[in-house]
Amino acid sequence: MKIRSIHFILSLLLISLSCNKPQENTPPNIILINIDDMGWKDTGFQGSQFYETPNIDKIADQGFIFTNGYAAASNCAPSRACLMTGLWTSRHGVYTVSPSARGKSEHRKLIPTKNTKTLPEEFITLPEILNQNGYSTCHAGKWHLSDDPLTRGFDKNIGGGHNGHPKSYYPPYKNVDLEAENGEYLTDLIMTQTIAFVRSAKQPFFLNYAPYAVHTPIHPVDSLKAKYEEKAPWNGQQNVDYATMVDNLDRNIGRLIKTLNELNFSENTLIIFTSDNGGLWGITDQQPLRAGKGSYYEGGIRVPFFFYWPEKIPSKTATDIPITNLDILPTILEAAGIKYDQKLDGESLWSAFTGDTTLQNRPLFWHFPIYLEAYRKNNLQNRDTLFRTRPGSVVRSGDWKLHHYFEDNGIELYNLKADISESQNLASQKPEKINELIKILNSWRDNVNAPIPDQLNPDYKE
Repeated sequence: MKIRSIHFILSLLLISLSCNKPQENTPPNIILINIDDMGWKDTGFQGSQFYETPNIDKIADQGFIFTNGYAAASNCAPSRACLMTGLWTSRHGVYTVSPSARGKSEHRKLIPTKNTKTLPEEFITLPEILNQNGYSTCHAGKWHLSDDPLTRGFDKNIGGGHNGHPKSYYPPYKNVDLEAENGEYLTDLIMTQTIAFVRSAKQPFFLNYAPYAVHTPIHPVDSLKAKYEEKAPWNGQQNVDYATMVDNLDRNIGRLIKTLNELNFSENTLIIFTSDNGGLWGITDQQPLRAGKGSYYEGGIRVPFFFYWPEKIPSKTATDIPITNLDILPTILEAAGIKYDQKLDGESLWSAFTGDTTLQNRPLFWHFPIYLEAYRKNNLQNRDTLFRTRPGSVVRSGDWKLHHYFEDNGIELYNLKADISESQNLASQKPEKINELIKILNSWRDNVNAPIPDQLNPDYKE
């Protein structure tokens, strides 16, 4: 995606003339849209020519897009824990969806670090901070971090619990505590109740809209199938049932935007759109990115990401500054004018909105001292066919990305600017770059007390 530089400069001039910082005395409503398993290329604004997302695309076009946007982890629970706390996985200990020893024991060389399934109460969450500062708060959809989001800062809960996905998108939803009145598809019902909250909420409000879609099970919206059955596949995207789920999700977001416009809320509402991890390989495809959900190649962690707030954030703008969902919490706090003195690992993005490129070369890290088995044996594009993730760490600094694996001390090095597909491992050609990045990575791991498993598994068979 090209940087729309001329419009970007004009937008910056207009903002600087009015207010290039959020107003502390007029805190905005905040809507955080965190889609489940939506890949980097699963929307029109990111280039998909198979999935149709006109409502999402329209907001993105009027907003500020980060083309190098990342989740802080490659699967659901740790990514959401990072987003809600602004802290690296090694701080809160949520590394995966429990347990951490997934896959056959005979294939695991190391004893993985024990996983934390429930986010410990000692960690303050974004809704708790906002609620303590005058915001009414609502969670809608997937929570996945504890049994009840009402105990973690939310005033209202629409269908959230510890479950990672619904057993059915059609009623009865079974493990989602919602009652369908008219046989509604789950995301339709969640949006209907979400809109009711928006219409009645005391302002300012915070809405954590985290629909279970487009996570499995892949339950199609039958009324939309014909449209996609007639479309030609595009870059590996061809799953009709999944396409109807993306389409339905977009239509529901359109319902939310229409409600904001009707209530005249749009001008003072900050909207953030992202996904909790990359798309599920075999269901969708993120070409040219490698692999998918559960992997720490780009297809598993790079996600669609934009911010929208009229007159406060530049519109029709895109940047290649790398960010992660750790940055959402501090960015929201600055938008709301909330002072917070606890240590955060993310950075506020307001400098990027005003043209500052300071964050361009900030190193980003991922740490996963666990195993995550493969669910398909063929063409997964991972390091091996048995696991999506083996214990290791990743650092991205500038255009360079280094993978370090603990079982064999393996190193992979990629220049993402030249090789976004991570197809050319330059480790043997760039020893100086490896030394530079390993030094950065080791310093970070020491600073955050990142556990590195080193105990051998007695069941392992070479």
